[in-house]
This record gives sequence, structure tokens and C-alpha cells, in this order.
Amino acid sequence: MTSNELQKKIKFQSKTAGWRYSASVRYILYVLLIVILYVSMASKLLPETYDIVVGLPSDKEILAPMEIPDTKATLKAQEEAAEKVGQVYTILPLRNEVLIGQILDRIVRLNQDDQVSTEEKTKIYRDELPQRVKDHIQNFIKNNRNSTEYTTTLLQEATERINEQQYHISEETFIKIPRLTLEDINEMKPVAADIVSRLMTDQIVDAQTARAKVAEMVSTSSLSKRVSREVVQELARLVITPNKFYDEEATKTAKVEARENTPTVFIKQGDVLVAKGQKITEEMYSLLEKNGLLKNEVNYWPQFALVMLSSLLALGLIMYIRQTEGASRFKYNNSQFIMLLMIIVITIISLHLAAILQNEQRIYVGYLAPVAVGAMLITLLLDVQLAYICTILFSVLASVILNVHKGQIFDFGFGFFTIVISFAAIFAIHRASQRSTLLKAGIMICLFGSFSAFTLILLDNNGWTESSTLYTIGFAVAGGLLTTILVIGLMPFFEVTFGILSALKLVELSNPNHPLLRKLLIETPGTYHHSVMVGNLSEAAAEAIGANGLLCRVGSYYHDIGKTKRPSYFIENQNNMENPHDFIDPKLSKSIIIAHTTDGVEMLKEYKLPKPIRDIAEQHHGTTCLHYFYHKALALAEEQGIKPDFTEEDFRYHGPKAQSKEAAVVGIADSVEAAVRSLRKPTVEQVETMIEKIIKSRLDDHQFNECDLTMRELDVIAKTLKETVMGIFHSRIEYPEQIKKNKEADEENNRGQEGNGA
Repeated sequence: MTSNELQKKIKFQSKTAGWRYSASVRYILYVLLIVILYVSMASKLLPETYDIVVGLPSDKEILAPMEIPDTKATLKAQEEAAEKVGQVYTILPLRNEVLIGQILDRIVRLNQDDQVSTEEKTKIYRDELPQRVKDHIQNFIKNNRNSTEYTTTLLQEATERINEQQYHISEETFIKIPRLTLEDINEMKPVAADIVSRLMTDQIVDAQTARAKVAEMVSTSSLSKRVSREVVQELARLVITPNKFYDEEATKTAKVEARENTPTVFIKQGDVLVAKGQKITEEMYSLLEKNGLLKNEVNYWPQFALVMLSSLLALGLIMYIRQTEGASRFKYNNSQFIMLLMIIVITIISLHLAAILQNEQRIYVGYLAPVAVGAMLITLLLDVQLAYICTILFSVLASVILNVHKGQIFDFGFGFFTIVISFAAIFAIHRASQRSTLLKAGIMICLFGSFSAFTLILLDNNGWTESSTLYTIGFAVAGGLLTTILVIGLMPFFEVTFGILSALKLVELSNPNHPLLRKLLIETPGTYHHSVMVGNLSEAAAEAIGANGLLCRVGSYYHDIGKTKRPSYFIENQNNMENPHDFIDPKLSKSIIIAHTTDGVEMLKEYKLPKPIRDIAEQHHGTTCLHYFYHKALALAEEQGIKPDFTEEDFRYHGPKAQSKEAAVVGIADSVEAAVRSLRKPTVEQVETMIEKIIKSRLDDHQFNECDLTMRELDVIAKTLKETVMGIFHSRIEYPEQIKKNKEADEENNRGQEGNGA
């Protein structure tokens, strides 16, 4: 490949990959996330609208999307409550026992007046006694006329009823009263006051009923004289009046309170508002219009509220991705954000499919929903911490989509169920290294899902039946198995479509029985051993700086696969044979050596290995220079006495430079392993100096400019490689004590030889 062709290839790749890191595309995806969340909850949270016309039959059955106030039924209930309110009566404290005492006191005074004849006394009693009753009542009315306790209507009603039920004393009684002695009257006072007091304590609407009890009470009293008993009986009947009266204002107030206290009648959520084929009346149309169920009268507030809810959920997820270091490797990668959106959509679809089979009688069908699919896929393909955050999002969606209860927005039972099984699944697979781990995670989901579902049933005292319990546990177990099946089926799709290398896929690719690795082992055993050593070094260095160590190990296994095309031209495969580069032109040697990266990429493409593996094979040398062959070519040109027709750039790898930390780490480890292997008796100082020299050389050559390695991370890589090299090549590396002993032994041997005449 020429330099111009290489530049065209790089430009083409940069254009096609530009959208992956475009901020504009990223913001579009953020908006798309809000739209996805809005659409997923709209069917559950937004009322459906209908296109209907008054006077025409409805083409569909219209159900109440929520509790709707029924104005007509409420008015009817209010009137019924008002009708049930009877007449309100109020008791007035007339204190007629005081009146009877005053009358007897008047009789005492008048009977003792000798200046008045008996006939005159009789006439006075005939006129005065009824008037005293009237005056007593009028004084009470007058004293309470301005009182807030009794209304004018009530006092007027009391006056009318008392006048209607006025008692008329017999003429004989008026004749007998003047004949009473002082002793008779004194004996009569307590008896009369007691009778009136006891009877007026009762609630009296009809005075006649109370007056009928007087005769019996007098007969059982302590009065012995017949005249005294007869007079007390008549006087008591005179002063006994009604004390309980119909209160019109209070009755009206009670009816108003009854209407106000009548609860609003609601049409329950799910009740039929309009039956299919039913003719639309003005009343029906008005009811639908008032509750925003008509297409021409859309209430936008629920839509606005749902947009706000969707925005808040999306914002929480986006802020986590943007501000958390754990998600930094994909927070600017639009391709991986698209994958996250697809996982969210798949989870939402699975929830809606379960909701289709669900109703109020079969709530337990909701436990069939594979709600842990999203959490498992995010754990395996993206990030563990992100999976925990998305679990909260999925729990909210599940509590909305799987909710069948009327009058509530969320069913937190399904939200709790989602959190439990998703957390269990994440814990089970966050360090998965084999596909069988997914089956173990499925078992965990079944166990924790059935346990949490059973717990919710026990807490629901009203819904606990033997059959529902068995169905709930059964569907929870089935949901766990379905989750595992979906994850196993979807994993290859995401890995191939988005070039994602999950830990499970990497472990599979590291299998020595893979055709390319077997080819590498059989045809180039030296390169195979070199690749394994590079894998050990790069994995340790990558993990030390927080990069993907498993990717570095597996990428190292394949990074030199291109050498299988011309194995004998690489030093690690030249066992007991001459170096062919000693007999060919340095330019040809350069072309053969450089070609192993492009050959390797072509072979990896042929075997459909993921792009991250191909990138490591293509980028591990970057654009470094083959200095040995360059200087050899210079020396040859000088020897031939001709001017060089090449430059140092012609002896560089085509690149590109390392685009990721993993590719850079593999490149450093590749050089370090080859350098250590070339040393016959390496020392600690040599190894340390050599590692620092290799890293510095690449740094000075700007090989790390296109990846995000920092100087601090390069220091950590150098330290880790040194420690790992010490462990791998322990038997070959000479430590300071060993070097000193070897030098002393060599000197002793030399002295011995000199002594023998050597």
C-alpha cells in the first residue's frame, strides 16, 4: 500500500466514523431517549381521545381512563341526602317551673288580702292566670329576639305553637283557688314545681300528651286534700307548654350541609362510558368533552407532565454517563449510546408484551416479563455501574407499564420485583467468563424473582390465595428462564452489530483451539510463544492503569498472526537456520516485516474476528521506524557509492498510531518482550533501562498522540512491566548478588588459567 493510498484510507475511515463522536448526534440521541420513554409510558398514563358526533352511534366502546366525577349522579345523591334530612326541632328552655312558683306566690298574696271578696278573687284569677303564662312566654321571646342562638323564625314558630296549645282552666278551679289556705298552698308548692319540672324536662311537641300525665303524678304525690290535688293538677296543666319546635332555618341549614357532605360520585376507571353502537347524547358528549376525551378538545397538561417525567428519567441517566468515570469509555461514543437505546427499547417491548397478556384478574402474568434482560445486557456489553442505574429506570417503567390497578400511576410491586431480580442478575454475571454463567444467572433470577413475588403476595392480605400464589411463583420462574434465553440470543447480535467484545466473547477467542491460534502454534511456534508472553505482560500493564486487561491478552494472541504468511523472516521462528534477511535487499526486508500487520488484519477479517482485535493487530507498531534495515540500506548505498533514493519515512509502519490504551499497551509489551528475549544474560538494571528506553522512544516518536494515555499511566506501565518481566523471566535475569558471584568466579578461573600458562 502506497503512502497516498494509506492517506485516502485514513480520511475515509475518519469521515465514516465521524458521527460516532459527534456532539450533534449525541444530543439527537438524548432527545430520542426522551421520546422512547414518552412513547413507552403514553399508553398507560395518557387518556385515549375519540372522534365522535352527537346523534350518531359510537363505533367503539369508550371506557373511563381514570376516575371521572359523575355530575348527574352526584346531584341525585345530594338531593337524596337532603330528602333524608327530617325536620329539625329545637328545644327552648322556657323554665315553666319558675312560672308555677310565681303563680302560687300570687295566690298566697291575694288569698290573704281580706279587702278583696271571694267573687273578686275568682274574677282576678280568671283573668290573670292565663295572662301570666302569656307574659312568661313573651318575656322569653323578647329576651332572645336579638340572640344569635335562636332565629326569629324559630321564636315566631314557638309563639304560634304555644298559643295554639293554650290550656283553659275549668271554672270550678277558679272558684276553689280563693278558698285555699296558706298551709294548703305551701304544701302544694313543692309538688307543683316538681311535676312541672319533670314534665318540662322532656321534649314536648304536643302539650296535651304531657298534660295527660299530670293526673297520675298528682295522685301519687303527698297532697292529702282533694281540693289541693285538683288545683295543682289544673295549674300544672296551665303552665305546661310545648318546648320543642320546628326550626325551619336549621332544617334548611341541615339540608345544605347534607348536600355539601355528600361525597362526589365517580365513574370508576375502566367503567363503560359509552357502549359500542350506543347513540351519543348531548350529556355523553359533554361528559367526554369535560374530561378531555375528544380529539378536538385535547387536554395538553397530561402530555406536558409525561414529557417532564420522561425528561427527568433521561436526565438522570445522561448525567450519570457524563459525570461518572466508570462510564467514560463510552460516554462520547454515539455507537455505544445507540446500543444502550436499543437495549432500553428491547426491555420496554418485553414489558409491553407481558402487559398485553395481563389484566386485573391475571396480575401475576406481569411477572413473566423478562425485566432483567436490559440489566444483564448492559452489564455484559457496557458497564456494571451503568447497569445498576438503568435498573432503577427499568423499575420505574415496569411499575407504569405493568400496572393494572385503577386510580394509581405506579404499581411499586413490579418496581420492587424488577430491582430485586436485576440486582441479582448483575451480581451473578458482572465477572462472567463463560456462557454457562448466564445459566447460573438465570437460576438466580428464578430464585430471587419467586422469593420477592411470594413476599409481595404475603404482604397483600386481600390478594393471597393458593392458586394466585402458585401462578405468581410459576410466572416468576418462567420469566427468569425467558430472560436467560433472550440474553443468550441477543448477545451475538450486539457483539457483531456494534463490534462489542464482551468478556464472554474474549474468553471464547482465547481458546487455543481457535483455527487461527492453532495455525499460529503449528506454523510459527516461536511467534506463538512470543504472543503468549506479550499477552501476560500487556494484561498486567492494562489492568494496572484501569484498561481492559482481557482485551489486551486476547489481542496479543492475534497481534502477530500475519507472520504466518512468511514465518522464516521473523527471528523468533529462525531455529537452526540462517537469517534470510542477510541475503536480500533491506528494502525488501522492510516490506516483508511491515506487511505482517496488514496481512494479519486481512486474516482476522477473513475469520470475522471483532474490530478491537483487528485494531490491536494493525496499530501495535503504530508508525514506528525499522531503524535496523534503514541504517543497513544507508550503509549499502554508501558502500555502492550511490545517493539514497529513500528516506526514513519509507521504513516506517503504515500505522495508524495506537487509537486506544489497549493497542498502545500491547505495542509496548511487544517491544519489551522481544528486547528481553534478545538479551543473553539480562540484568535488573538492563531490563529497567530497556523498558524506559522503549517507552521514551515511542513517546518521542509521538506514537501515543492519538490515544488517551497520560504520563502517569506510562510510569505505571513501566513499573508493572518491570515487575512482570521479573516474574516471567526470573530464571534468566541476573540480580546484583548473582552478577557479583559470577564475576568473582570468572576472575578465579582466569587466575587459574594464567597460573597454568594459558
